[in-house]
Amino acid sequence: MTTNPAFELVVRRHGTSVLRMCTALLGPGPDAQDAWSETFLAALRAYPSLAIGANIEAWLITIARHKAIDILRANHPVPLDELPESAVLPAGLGGLQLLDSLASLSELQRKVIGYHYLLGFPYEEIPAFLGGNPASLRRAAADGIKALRSQHHEAEEES
Repeated sequence: MTTNPAFELVVRRHGTSVLRMCTALLGPGPDAQDAWSETFLAALRAYPSLAIGANIEAWLITIARHKAIDILRANHPVPLDELPESAVLPAGLGGLQLLDSLASLSELQRKVIGYHYLLGFPYEEIPAFLGGNPASLRRAAADGIKALRSQHHEAEEES
């Protein structure tokens, strides 16, 4: 009889992928770490009833996506009288303002790029997370990468 691997092994194998997904959706920091923790707590409770041979990484990524959305909903923007000081980008990004560049992409482009390039999912599996079809998601990623390259090229010309 075949069984799913021990949960500790699942955390070791897929912890990085789950953290990448949480960070892609929430940005680096405590919110992404909280979503990671909540993902594995929820997964631990549901793991005994997971079908043998199920795609564990896809299952965890789906849970992570839901946990990240929960955090986004809980932290919805509140109007302020004054704008806070602008965030300081981490050192080492050079002339390319990577965070600004990513923010300029559509939500779909950011998500598809995250699933494909950060997490390594083939385009054929991404519709299970985002809907759509592989061809449209491939096009969204290509358009997003093209926009990032264009912004990078412009930033190099300015420096």
